[in-house]
Order: sequence, then structure tokens, then C-alpha cells
Amino acid sequence: MLKPVYANPETLAKPERRRFNAEYKHRILAEADACQHGELGALLRREGLYYGQIIQWRKEREQGRLVNKPRGAKANPHQADMKRLRAENERLQRKLARAELIIEAQKKLSRLLDSLKDESL
Repeated sequence: MLKPVYANPETLAKPERRRFNAEYKHRILAEADACQHGELGALLRREGLYYGQIIQWRKEREQGRLVNKPRGAKANPHQADMKRLRAENERLQRKLARAELIIEAQKKLSRLLDSLKDESL
């Protein structure tokens, strides 16, 4: 009796997307351009690529956009201004809170003086 064969239960949690740098793209495009009739399919199979990628890379090459792109988030050019404005905003809010306390104290003092003035009459 034959035992059943099961597939390996270990699978990757999430497959990683392939990333191609500009040098690789230029090399593949040069090879693709040098291919004779019928050889391009073999190149694509060997590299694990799709024809649509070659088309896209050719368009990028023609437009001059086939360069290595910096990875990560772009730096915000207004970050320093935002930091300065936040600090100024906090300073002005503290100043406003002090001014409101002073105004409230002045109102109470004014009412107290008015009541003392009324009593003296």
C-alpha cells in the first residue's frame, strides 16, 4: 500500500516582491535588444521576467527615468519651519493663558474695589 505524499506545510508568510536596480534593468534590456527572433522568450524564462516588464523598462529608458530611486520616505522640506512654528504656538498659548489669568484677577480686584467703594459711601 502506498503512503500519501503531502506538500510541505511550511510556506512563507508573505512572499517578498522582487526589486530590480537600474544596472540590472540596463543589462537585461541590452540582452533583450541583442536577441534574435525567438530568443527573447528564453531570456525571460531564464530571468523569471515578464514581457510587460521589458516594455515598461524600455519606456522608462526612452524617457530617461531608468535610474536607481532612493528608498524610504522623502524628507519634508518644511520640517524646520513646522518645528519652529509649533514652538512659537506653544509659547504664545502659554502667554495667552497667563494674560487670561491676569485679566481674571483684574476683574476680581475691580469688583472688590467697587464693593469697598460702595461700602464707604
